[in-house]
Amino acid sequence: MTTALITHADCLNHVTPTGHPERVARLEHVLHALEPLDLRRVTAPLAADDDLLRIHPAGYIADIRDARPEEGFTQIDGDTFLSPGSVDAAFRAAGAVVRAVDMVLGGEVQNAFCAIRPPGHHAERETAMGFCLFGNAALAAKHALDHHGLRRVAVVDFDVHHGNGTQDLLWDEARALLITSQQMPLWPGSGRPDEDGAHGQIVNIPLAPGTGGAEMRAAYTAQAFPRLRAFKPELIIISAGFDAHQDDPLANLNWSTADFTWLTAELCTLAQELCQGRIVSTLEGGYDLNALAAASRAHVQELIKAAT
Repeated sequence: MTTALITHADCLNHVTPTGHPERVARLEHVLHALEPLDLRRVTAPLAADDDLLRIHPAGYIADIRDARPEEGFTQIDGDTFLSPGSVDAAFRAAGAVVRAVDMVLGGEVQNAFCAIRPPGHHAERETAMGFCLFGNAALAAKHALDHHGLRRVAVVDFDVHHGNGTQDLLWDEARALLITSQQMPLWPGSGRPDEDGAHGQIVNIPLAPGTGGAEMRAAYTAQAFPRLRAFKPELIIISAGFDAHQDDPLANLNWSTADFTWLTAELCTLAQELCQGRIVSTLEGGYDLNALAAASRAHVQELIKAAT
């Protein structure tokens, strides 16, 4: 078995204004860091509307298409922009996670990493925000549940910002456990422990500014891993944001690259215990280019170790 790397050049055509943190160079640095690794490289398809309709209404999908500019930018909110290539990039990003689920559950690969942009975990049912257009991680979960017939799927989101979109999209989904750690206080302001979903299946782990790796490891060991074991997912989906890194400019957590290695390795061990090692990971945030490259490489190296 091996690890799939799923990406598409269209994701490099999602251009943002000069100075915007979610920029083309992010994906370029990730892909360069992963270039030497032994991965099965897969071209991301365009997501079908039928796939996206699992999480977004038809009117919202049409609105995103219609917002595509002929040139320049369309501004969706204070920090979310579309360029002429952004819509295709978003459909490739969504298509990547669908393909990843199909490959992992079909036994073609042990696990998969989707190196995509725009990211997805802030996109709510009918609202694009926080650099995100479609809810990629939630889509992966719903595709696994509804198309492949799984009974239980877990999503683990360790991006420094709360995955409000994933929470919104999975709020009523009893078959999906969502575990999300985030700095608090920090944009978007959600992610309190009492936001626990319609079925008590959402676990929010707020972390104070300045929280380092030791505190993170203790929090995951005490709160996240027992819930995963109790839930017994048949697939683990990771929203892999690397902006909790101590060098990231948009937040104030103090994780090291070694902390991302540890967390990924622990999740791989749990996946081996609970769901035959099946993991789908998708890129979210991370805005210091060197830290992003190092942490994403460390993350994927652990996926490769788990697959061999």
